[in-house]
Amino acid sequence: MIENIQITNFKSIKHLDLVLNDINIFIGANGVGKSNLLSFFRLLKSLRENQLNTYVAKQGYMDNLTYFGDKEVEGIISKIAFRDETTSSINQYHCKLIADNDSNAFISYESSGFVGKELNATHKKDLTLTKSIPRFESYILTRSEVLRDIELQLFFSSFKVYHFHDTSSDSPLKRIARLNDNRFLRENGENLPAFLYYLQEKHPKILRRIEKIISSVAPFFENFNLESTKLNEDYIRLEWKEKGFDRYQNAQNLSDGTLRFIALTTLLLQPNPPKTIIIDEPELGLHPSAINKLAGLIRKASAHSQIILCTQSVDLINNFEPENIVTVDRDRQRHQSIFKRLDANKLSAWLDDYSVGELWLKSVIGGQP
Repeated sequence: MIENIQITNFKSIKHLDLVLNDINIFIGANGVGKSNLLSFFRLLKSLRENQLNTYVAKQGYMDNLTYFGDKEVEGIISKIAFRDETTSSINQYHCKLIADNDSNAFISYESSGFVGKELNATHKKDLTLTKSIPRFESYILTRSEVLRDIELQLFFSSFKVYHFHDTSSDSPLKRIARLNDNRFLRENGENLPAFLYYLQEKHPKILRRIEKIISSVAPFFENFNLESTKLNEDYIRLEWKEKGFDRYQNAQNLSDGTLRFIALTTLLLQPNPPKTIIIDEPELGLHPSAINKLAGLIRKASAHSQIILCTQSVDLINNFEPENIVTVDRDRQRHQSIFKRLDANKLSAWLDDYSVGELWLKSVIGGQP
């Protein structure tokens, strides 16, 4: 579990120092910097996969990644502390990225170390450091000699940002999938039928649970038909049966909201979920009753995965406690994103009469234009 994340000079984030909980819901107006936080997790994942400069190039190179492209900044600095599930101790990864003359990124400083069992511990032991050797890819996140670094790698590998936004006729969610592409659910859901097929074969009770939850928000839905295509057994389509009809239908016959809800339910109920589940605007196209059901799935998933998501849904945040919510605002004078976790004690007088969502709409808690 991530205990704390610190970011300096990344896009609109001049400085962020935030303690994370089991559930972390980021709310704010358009353009305030919520998506920049999600982009930062993609950056960390690219370090783990030795794809740093591929990611940097796709983002417009370092000029577009540093704080408002300021060439005078000292580089992008990150520090992430996570708690070891076995020992409950806190380990840390620290990295500094600098731009070369061509605006590519290289690592000028990288370290991992044992912090202690408290986040504010000052001692460090067993430090792995690559300070003196600038690198274009991570050393710590690819080596296998140190157990702590292996744990880091597992964490960083789970930093997938799930977004099931595209439900157009040729979207990844509606395409045919390779049957054996089922090791994990992909970020855009392109292997959803293959992953559901895996659940059918190996975890049928979980698949039945998924079908039951889907039918609770889409009463016409009865069950899936998960089998390879007749003419090419290496592929599979997302097929389902409507109550009262014998003919199976495909993903093209599902509403956008229902299709997204199927993907979200599968993500949150899977038997071996990622250590960290990051979702971008999961409420898109969902009916309020489906959003309430989604909130329950999120709370359930938080028992074994840390949840990080961005939303603009009042209905969704009304299902959570103030300490689960972080507002994101834009400091217009300093042109930077400001992150603030809500404090239930400070809001106690307001919460007697209003929900968190109502306080958001009234601009009491921030996160508004």
